[in-house]
Amino acid sequence: MRSIDLNSWKDKRLHFIGIGGSGMSGLARIALSHAIAVSGSDAKESSVLSALGALGAQVFPEHLAQHVDGADFIIYSTAISQSNVELARARELNLPILTRAQALAILMSNSRSIAVAGTHGKTTTSSMLTVALQACGLDPSFAIGGTLTSSGSNAHRGTGDLFVAESDESDGSFIEYRPFAAIVTNVEHDHVDYFATEADVTRAFSDFAATIANDGQLVYCADDAGSAHLASTVLSPKLISYGTEMGADLFIDSVNLLPMGSTSRVLWRGRAIGNLSLQVPGLHNVLNAGAALAMGLSLGAPAAEMLTGLASFHGTGRRFELKATVHGIRIIDDYGHHPTEVEVTLTAAKRYAGDGSLIVIFQPHRYSRTKAFMSEFAKALSIADQVVLLEVYAASEKPIPGVTSETIAEEMENGYFIPNFLEASDWVIAKAKPGDVIVTLGAGDVNSLAPIISDGLARRFN
Repeated sequence: MRSIDLNSWKDKRLHFIGIGGSGMSGLARIALSHAIAVSGSDAKESSVLSALGALGAQVFPEHLAQHVDGADFIIYSTAISQSNVELARARELNLPILTRAQALAILMSNSRSIAVAGTHGKTTTSSMLTVALQACGLDPSFAIGGTLTSSGSNAHRGTGDLFVAESDESDGSFIEYRPFAAIVTNVEHDHVDYFATEADVTRAFSDFAATIANDGQLVYCADDAGSAHLASTVLSPKLISYGTEMGADLFIDSVNLLPMGSTSRVLWRGRAIGNLSLQVPGLHNVLNAGAALAMGLSLGAPAAEMLTGLASFHGTGRRFELKATVHGIRIIDDYGHHPTEVEVTLTAAKRYAGDGSLIVIFQPHRYSRTKAFMSEFAKALSIADQVVLLEVYAASEKPIPGVTSETIAEEMENGYFIPNFLEASDWVIAKAKPGDVIVTLGAGDVNSLAPIISDGLARRFN
């Protein structure tokens, strides 16, 4: 697909199968900004489809073979089944078929692209880097897997020459990007449906690092064993480290974690450049900000403006997102779905709760991940005072015999298996007291419970 470039899409029509997804909708939005004709389909109506329609895309709330007719290129999400009728029609017509990663690589081809990769923290780090570069007046393009709180968008075509792209490793397709520069926040075993072993994950990140331009740079986390090991195997491009480990190119110390933020001092290659103040909680977000700073500084962006931009960062959708406060009870929604993510999120939530209790509704994501990390989930969730476990969100997987959320609950002293959404909500509504923090946690549809809980608490206390 390297023979296809952005210019070859002029006067052509791109058809997106699964256009309503967060990643696909962003690509469609950027394509439209280049005056490229866009059509696309999804399984149902949504506000995303309506917004794309308002921008000029032809959108369909169902998958039908005839939607492909007249298209020049087909772009599909990996969430789409290979038996999808539109994919089948595209094959019949012998149309060029591209994955999301291949399409994104083409959209970035005329820019200096920065790929943000890692098992955890990609969305937040991409968002922080984008906001920090915007504060420098550089107006980067971006394609991110979450919605920036500041702009309400997950993608934008900027006027600058930089393009920030969140790079998903889940199916190994991030090797398509061939970026000028990249960030690797961490390397850990996940996506066990695709990567059977930790060694497979390590190999995929090594393959990704090998695609970075020789005159570019790889920014990596010195605090993370997987990321540091990756850096030790890279011969080119230039390596830049960040973290709280002495000797890091961007060194962070004097870290003070607050209930909903932090302060710390930053040194760049041995010289203090200022204080980092954040309005998002947790040490993990200090490190995410460090990654953004290290990349920006290595590109020549001014430190003061980047620090100002990071101080203004209010987060992204579904990343420790405050959804409501009802009678002193705070409701947070978070996308965390790996034991490491659960641990850092609940550690931050416990600090945020203060003297109040931390009540969590957790929905495991995928049977394969649940099977692989059953005990790790139980341990991480035990940080909370009380945990309700919903049944596993299958995504595209079939159930695995014996793999159920109930098993996680049985390993916990404070875990309760309540698979029914409304019963789980009622349980939390009855338990919560003023000063408590409720977290809806997981990558499935558990976030739909936040407004239900909010409404229920309002009725209970009014």
